[in-house]
Amino acid sequence: MVKSARNPAIRWTVCLAMVCGSSACGRHTTVDVSLHGVNYSDRVFSYSVKDPLAKDKSGAGGELIDPFGAGGTMCCVTLPMTWRPGLKLQVDTTYWLDKRPDGVLPEIKETRLVDVPPYVDGKPGELWVLRAVDGSVSVVSSDFQPDHPKWPGKTKGWPVPSLEYRRERWKILYDHEQGGVENALSLLEELKKDPKSRAKEAWEFAREHDRKSIEGFSGPDDPKYVVFLKRDYEAYLEYSRGRVRQLMEEKP
Repeated sequence: MVKSARNPAIRWTVCLAMVCGSSACGRHTTVDVSLHGVNYSDRVFSYSVKDPLAKDKSGAGGELIDPFGAGGTMCCVTLPMTWRPGLKLQVDTTYWLDKRPDGVLPEIKETRLVDVPPYVDGKPGELWVLRAVDGSVSVVSSDFQPDHPKWPGKTKGWPVPSLEYRRERWKILYDHEQGGVENALSLLEELKKDPKSRAKEAWEFAREHDRKSIEGFSGPDDPKYVVFLKRDYEAYLEYSRGRVRQLMEEKP
């Protein structure tokens, strides 16, 4: 039988050595940090991040980031508590090209090993995955956001949509509202030429999708219902025309 050491100091030294050997004396060498994506380009992209040296090859992230936009808070990626030269992460990205005439949306997948720059104030912060205007991808570890004076990224501030992109988005809205004008005019013309047919079609649609709108009417042949439809279509037309005028004033 092995006798225990009589000297208490020796016993505590042995115990301390065993604890330090299994847990590094309570000191953590890594930390899990949240992920954010920021997109300075005009392409939607998604990303995932992983440690290229880790046995577990699953990545963190995966959200879609709109053009000139930013994502939410994702979990998580592991960083060393102390930055070291040559520290790298693997970033897998996907982005999409313009839709082809056959309707296919080409998908481009890329894998990069990117350098992790020195930590701000020497401390690991949240990890930001940044897609630049030219499509290049980088990362920054920082608890400061892009519009903060201490933000360490090369591009300062949040993404600003380009004039071309803003005009593309404006055109989509304009076409939608102009379509509303044309649809309202078409409905009014149908109601004028054949009120019974238009009222019957509107009634059947309302029975399935908007029963409250036909409460108080006896049926599609109710004269009051035709009057109601005319007023509703005229209000729809006026609203759409107002939106078109507003968009013309806001054109980039």
